[in-house]
Amino acid sequence: MAGGLVALLDDVAALARLAAASVDDVAAAAGRAGVKAAGVVIDDTAVTPRYVVGLTPDRELPIIGKIALGSLRNKLLFILPVALALSALAPWAITPLLMVGGAYLCFEAAEKIWEALSGTHHAEEVSAIDSPAALEERQVAGAIRTDFILSAEIMAISLAELPGLSLGTRAAALAAVAVAITAGVYGLVAVIVKMDDIGLHLSRRTGAATQAVGRALVRGMPVLLQALSHIGVAAMVWVGGGILVHGMEEFGLEALPHRLHELAERAAHAFPAGGVTEWAVTALGSALLGLVAGAAIVAVLHLLPRRHTIGH
Repeated sequence: MAGGLVALLDDVAALARLAAASVDDVAAAAGRAGVKAAGVVIDDTAVTPRYVVGLTPDRELPIIGKIALGSLRNKLLFILPVALALSALAPWAITPLLMVGGAYLCFEAAEKIWEALSGTHHAEEVSAIDSPAALEERQVAGAIRTDFILSAEIMAISLAELPGLSLGTRAAALAAVAVAITAGVYGLVAVIVKMDDIGLHLSRRTGAATQAVGRALVRGMPVLLQALSHIGVAAMVWVGGGILVHGMEEFGLEALPHRLHELAERAAHAFPAGGVTEWAVTALGSALLGLVAGAAIVAVLHLLPRRHTIGH
């Protein structure tokens, strides 16, 4: 009896060690995958706050909650199964799909730059919607649509960093990435959009230092939102261009990627803080490629309607 109990306890301990190792494997895999998707996460964080512009302060956090739930649903119910199916049945399709997504990010960034330079815009005015409920529904739906594209990029990039793992480990790692990134992005967005309210509250407290901090937060909010807009555009061309560079290497088009890596290595040897310098040159080169690719797509899309009009 005692021997059987000891054997049972040994088996339980072995299973516990195996489970702990599996958790460690999932955590490590999720960490690697999440780091690679950081650029798209920056873009997601920078883009989302604009969807609560024009809404009443008491609805900002509930709306962010709705968008966060929609984002998690995008990742777990739609993108995750498709990504796992592709990795199992058609792994060759992941890189082309990544490149399509990267090209879209480059196009979106280039179009934003074009609109800023030309003074044109395609965004609907939130003031044109009279019903608060209709405005909220429109904003949430638009945010979730945009999030779907960015979430697909996050999950695809993450999946590309999980080769050689079992299907269960990949699924668990991707699910962990989905939950962690969604919580992090929308938690930070909630803080950003409520920063002016926090500042207003602090400005009414006693104490000169507290009031000064509150007034600084209120004054700094428009500057922060403007900076986030620029950071989002930069992140799109950087991430999109980087995806295109990686895809070119995968398909054997190594001339441009090799040249970029060569320049980055030379810069790393020529300047102090070599690792940072190498990363900066690689990011800048990827962003320039992304900007060129995005500008080409914008030019084509703007020329096609014009030719169609001339033809008629």
